[in-house]
Amino acid sequence: MNKAFTKESDANADDDDLQLPPVPAGGKNYITPKGFARLREEWLDLMDNERPKMVEAVFWAASNGDRSENGDYLYGKKRLREIDRRIRFLTKRMEIAEIANPSLHFGNDQIFFGATVTYADEAGVDRTVTITGIDEANSALGEVSWISPIARTLLKARTGDTLKLVMPGRVEEIEVLAVSYPAPLVA
Repeated sequence: MNKAFTKESDANADDDDLQLPPVPAGGKNYITPKGFARLREEWLDLMDNERPKMVEAVFWAASNGDRSENGDYLYGKKRLREIDRRIRFLTKRMEIAEIANPSLHFGNDQIFFGATVTYADEAGVDRTVTITGIDEANSALGEVSWISPIARTLLKARTGDTLKLVMPGRVEEIEVLAVSYPAPLVA
C-alpha cells in the first residue's frame, strides 16, 4: 500500500489542532509611511533618471546601423523592458498600498502592524523583529512581513503573553517580552 494512504501515529495528536492564524481577508497591502516613501522614491528614480537615460542609449545604438548584431541596442532594449516591468510592478503596488502609521500605537503594549517586538523562544534566546509591509520587509534588518508566520502569531498579543509559534515540523512556545512603536512626529 502507498505510504500516502497510511494512518499516521497519534503521537502528534496534540499539535493537529494548532495551526497558523489565518491571513487577514481583503488582500490589503499594508505598508509603513517610510516603506511607501522608499517605493515612491524608486519609482521616481526609474521614471526620471534610469528610463530616459536608457531610451537615449537605445536611440544612439539604433542610429549606428544594423540592429541585429548591435550589442548596445540589444542590451538597451532588454534593460528598457526590465525597467518598464519594474515601473508597472511598483505602480500596481503603490495603487493598492494602504499606509498604516505605526506611531498611532505609541505607548501601547498590544502588537499591531509596525510594532517592534522582543520575544524569547524556548531556548531562552531573545529575538527582536519589526512587523512591516510585504514590500518593505528586510530580514537582515530584523524586519518581517505582517503575513509571515512569526508576525501572524504575534499580532494582537500583549507583553507577557505566551504564544505557540507553528513552524514546519514543530511547534515552539515563545513569550512576548517587549513591544514598542516609533514616537509620533511632532509638527
